Amino acid sequence: MDPCALTAGVTALANAIACRLGEPELNLLALVLTQLGDTLATIAAQRAYCREAGKEQAHDQPGRP
Repeated sequence: MDPCALTAGVTALANAIACRLGEPELNLLALVLTQLGDTLATIAAQRAYCREAGKEQAHDQPGRP
């Protein structure tokens, strides 16, 4: 997907949501979605770390390529 189209779509979605929620609900949703994004980024980083650590462990074991 084109990066500009992606950001335009996200912006349109944010505007559509914001028009339908009050301030307290909008603030809560923003916090929840921020936490979701942060958690997904943490999981992705942990997977990458474990994958790289696994490669290093495999190289350190005798008899393994």
